[in-house]
Amino acid sequence: MLNKLWILLSGLLVVAMPSAQAGELNLYSMNTGSYVYHMTGNHGQYNEHFNNNFFSVERKFSQDSKYSVLVGTMKNSFDDRCLTLGVRRDWLKNDTGWVLKGVYAYTGEFFFDAFSHCGDSGTYRTAKKITGVGFSPYLYHGLQ
Repeated sequence: MLNKLWILLSGLLVVAMPSAQAGELNLYSMNTGSYVYHMTGNHGQYNEHFNNNFFSVERKFSQDSKYSVLVGTMKNSFDDRCLTLGVRRDWLKNDTGWVLKGVYAYTGEFFFDAFSHCGDSGTYRTAKKITGVGFSPYLYHGLQ
């Protein structure tokens, strides 16, 4: 199941780049991890730290754009595989190369079997009861 997901994400990257020139290749990046800590008193019931297996492929809109779009996957707090679709914005950049960035994403169910249990628990389930689709908005801010 996970192998099919890797193939899908790799295929999307290959399809998106058939005519990519060397300069355009710099618009793409892969993100392979994020750290999650539950401040609500996790006593082993939540998936956290680096165990979310986050992976995404990202493309900036242009070389000088502050925006990029990303497609990825991760395991939510309940260890269920979810699809992540989002945008990233670079908010502040200084002369030393540090960038304050924000990621704003949909993380939830999708029509592939690999993502079918994402809405089984927690806020994902609450959203599923209301909308019919299990999801949660993800907001991330960090330094790069």
